[in-house]
Amino acid sequence: MPRKSPFDIILTTEELNYMNSLARKYTAPYRDVMRAQVILLAAEGIENKEIGERLNLPRKTVSKWRKRFFHERERGLVDKPRIGRPFLFSP
Repeated sequence: MPRKSPFDIILTTEELNYMNSLARKYTAPYRDVMRAQVILLAAEGIENKEIGERLNLPRKTVSKWRKRFFHERERGLVDKPRIGRPFLFSP
C-alpha cells in the first residue's frame, strides 16, 4: 500500500501563476521546468509515485523537491551549494 506524503502542497495564487508560467517556458532550464511541474502535480494532490511515473522521474527525486518546497517555498527549488574542489578558472 503506497504511503501518502505528509507534505501537502497548497499554493497561493501568486505561487500558482509563477509555477504555471515556469512550467510552460521553453527557454527555462529543464531542471526548473521539471521542479515546477512536480510542485503543480503535488498541489493537485497526486502521490509521489504517480508524479514520478508521469514525469519519468524517480520517486525519491519527486519526494525531495516536494519536501524542500514545503519547507522553503520557492527558495527551496534552487540548487544548494555543493561541496568539492573549487574551480581553478572563473566561468
